[in-house]
Amino acid sequence: MHKILVSRCLLGHRVRYDGGAHGPYDVLARWQAEGRVVALCPEVAGGLPTPRPAAEIPSGQGGQVLDGLLPVISVDGQDFTAQFVSGAEQALALVKQHGIRMALLKARSPSCGNIENYDGSFSGTKVAGEGVTAAQLRRAGVTVFNEEQLGAAMQMLAELELN
Repeated sequence: MHKILVSRCLLGHRVRYDGGAHGPYDVLARWQAEGRVVALCPEVAGGLPTPRPAAEIPSGQGGQVLDGLLPVISVDGQDFTAQFVSGAEQALALVKQHGIRMALLKARSPSCGNIENYDGSFSGTKVAGEGVTAAQLRRAGVTVFNEEQLGAAMQMLAELELN
């Protein structure tokens, strides 16, 4: 059975920066019941509290954070880079431990966003980019989906199960 790394906030866990959650999503509840879900909030795993100040990556490029070229900065000026990188490393360890090939992560998160991210100005401006954990997983060959791509994630899982 194929396991899926899933952002804890999408499972209804109150771990978002503002203390909130998303979901629940029926398909995720089914995957949990089947024992497929490996849940992680990279930011909490990396040592950040809940709630915590909102954080963004200048230019929204998580891969550049991994490469040591950009920081992750909170709205009040704190450098959260070490915690975000630690969370990404923990996600990668779970991927290796469980043989995970796909992840369902929170859209537009500085950790988990897979298509677009905020630009670091805290103005709500979105740019093409990905979060730190999403970049780490993609580099490791994991296919990363967000909650707006549940259909595609379900299709990939079905294809994995056939092979």
